[in-house]
Amino acid sequence: MVGVLSGFAVVWTVIAVGYLVGRTGVLGPDARYVLNRLTFFVASPALLFTTLAGSDPVAVLGPYLGVAAISATATALAFVLATRWWLRRDVTETTIGAMSASTVNSANLGLPIALYVLGDISYAAPVILWQLALYSPVCLAILDASTSRHRTTPLSMLVQTVKNPMIVGSLAGLACALFDVQLPQPLADPIELIAGASIPAMLIAFGISLVGSKPLEASGGRKADTVVATSLKLVFQPLAAWVAARWIFGLEGNDVFIVVIMAALPTAQNIFVTASRYDRGVVLAKDTVLLTTIVAVPAMMLVPLLLT
Repeated sequence: MVGVLSGFAVVWTVIAVGYLVGRTGVLGPDARYVLNRLTFFVASPALLFTTLAGSDPVAVLGPYLGVAAISATATALAFVLATRWWLRRDVTETTIGAMSASTVNSANLGLPIALYVLGDISYAAPVILWQLALYSPVCLAILDASTSRHRTTPLSMLVQTVKNPMIVGSLAGLACALFDVQLPQPLADPIELIAGASIPAMLIAFGISLVGSKPLEASGGRKADTVVATSLKLVFQPLAAWVAARWIFGLEGNDVFIVVIMAALPTAQNIFVTASRYDRGVVLAKDTVLLTTIVAVPAMMLVPLLLT
């Protein structure tokens, strides 16, 4: 559990720095807007590229990837079914909510937890590959299509998809991994340097957004959405991972523990960045990230007890 606490301590320290930046106003009134656009259009695509380019697609295409895919998809569908006729949100906001409920913090929390708690950093690779190469591109394609000013056709959806910088970075990185392409060092080094700005900028932007806000704040009228998304993320998704691991893939013991821990990770901060980019579901994404990040520590501590 020391690894879990250490991972969360790093995240909350950077968020606290962002909060202080927002409180003091040292970066000006548009700091969050600029940082969000920096991460979405520049740093995050570089991070996606470097992460997937250095992965082993063959090694991660196994039961762990299957469990990640099934648990995330089931959770997203559960959010849609739970809110579609009750809350009646449009496609864009429903998609943001589904992503908030089902997208785990697989990079800046998943990697250290995989290393320090589970004992092998490669355990995070299947979740990262699923989310960056498959799940996120599909969700972003839906967001692009639903916010386009023109009538959406399969061709226009494809065009909008390939224009999204995060999708381009993901697909390029996956292609390099599949075909064993090694970039020249003078090209790889600046990409890695830019990628290093993604997570700090993302967390600082999130910290700035917390200035003057409270979890489950009434403004925006999205309290019910947040409660549903948070509950599904912390309870339903780990349970779905356990069911998929035991009854679909026949995993046992430590393998089940690994996939459940990865599914119990809190909502990824980049969902807040995505919501800010499309200017829909921002309060929902922000509060879900905040609440799941707080509650995930005790929730993950209960996992070993529940599995024994």
